[in-house]
Amino acid sequence: MPTAIKYFTVFGGFDTQIDTTKPLLELIEKHILSDYDYLRGEISYLTGGYSVDHAVLTGIALGDRKTTNAFKRAHVSFEEGMKCIDNLCEKEIIEIESSQHFIANKRSDSKVAKKLLFTTPFMRFWFAFVSPIYKGIKEGNFEEFYTKFASREADFSDFIFEELALAYLKDSFASTDPIKQVGKYWDEKTEIALVAKTTSGKIIVGNCKYTDTKVKKSELNKLMQDCEQIGLIADIVVFFAKNGYSSEIKALKNENLKLFTAKSLKPLANN
Repeated sequence: MPTAIKYFTVFGGFDTQIDTTKPLLELIEKHILSDYDYLRGEISYLTGGYSVDHAVLTGIALGDRKTTNAFKRAHVSFEEGMKCIDNLCEKEIIEIESSQHFIANKRSDSKVAKKLLFTTPFMRFWFAFVSPIYKGIKEGNFEEFYTKFASREADFSDFIFEELALAYLKDSFASTDPIKQVGKYWDEKTEIALVAKTTSGKIIVGNCKYTDTKVKKSELNKLMQDCEQIGLIADIVVFFAKNGYSSEIKALKNENLKLFTAKSLKPLANN
């Protein structure tokens, strides 16, 4: 599953067969970089090809996905940026995500920026690593791409791991106590990667760690502190970790603390 997630981060939503036994960079060069002119034409057709829209999309792909920060990266005003967002949402290239304040019994805070989601991982990859340095790629020089991708590949996979964890969470509770509300929580001080509420009213909170180190008890303590900070009482705590857990946190595992790994997400691939 870690391999599948790694390849899905780049090729999710890309309409071609991918041989995951081959190195990722080899596939990127073959299917994307070497076919830049054709893909650029296809993507420009989807987006409308406006430079401001593309700048906003790159701002989303390279930043924390908050509207205000994406607009700063794109050097556009909030009003101009929101016009771009409306246009891109209508074309189903991105979606708007709101913080799940209601799960924490809080009113939606108008000061908290909305976040933006690409509808496919491939489009996010394109506007993070290809579109900003298109001149070199167009000329067949891929060195800058390789450098930038190597420096950000691990961090870039974090978000996809979170999204897959959200999908798995919904599936895993579907037959027992279906989840009726799910997403992420953030405000000006606190961020929680996974928050959900089941049909029976149980509150689920969780975190995802897509790193090569094992998750330690300190990560659980930090999550509990964040929940306390916003007054959220969790009935069930879930963790998703790429590389497993320390023996200290595994000893705490029970029906109210569920520990998943990347391999746990395999049913998503089967579906």
